Amino acid sequence: MRNALSLLALFAAVAVISSGCAGTEDKMGRGIRNVTEPVRMGDMRNSVEQTTVWHGPMDGLTVGVVRGFDHTLERTGLGAVEIITAPFPPYHPIFTQYIPAEPTFPDGNVMGTPNDPTFQTDTYVGFSSGTELAFVPGSRFDVFGH
Repeated sequence: MRNALSLLALFAAVAVISSGCAGTEDKMGRGIRNVTEPVRMGDMRNSVEQTTVWHGPMDGLTVGVVRGFDHTLERTGLGAVEIITAPFPPYHPIFTQYIPAEPTFPDGNVMGTPNDPTFQTDTYVGFSSGTELAFVPGSRFDVFGH
């Protein structure tokens, strides 16, 4: 019973510290995104790609991999710091002169949302944001005017 009360008190303290504060949510989300960088490997792929483009394939496979591994470790460590310090200010991204606040992706990889009803909610209405009557030559009618 005592363990259940202490666990309940811990959850209550966490809820009080983090409730109603958008900065805490942003900082925690950014921290989780950064800690999962070794799984995503975006900095590694970006570093290898950019080093290969600017210095050649041999440097891309050596220097690019080492540089990408270094960036991955930096982002993972920063993410751990942001998770631990999420309830406390400052809530804006820190160390942005060394590590970009947003994760990097290779230029050859265009990111988007999956084609799934969870993300493409317009399909329940009967149409999605695309060109209507695309089979008619010269048709430029766009549902949402993009």
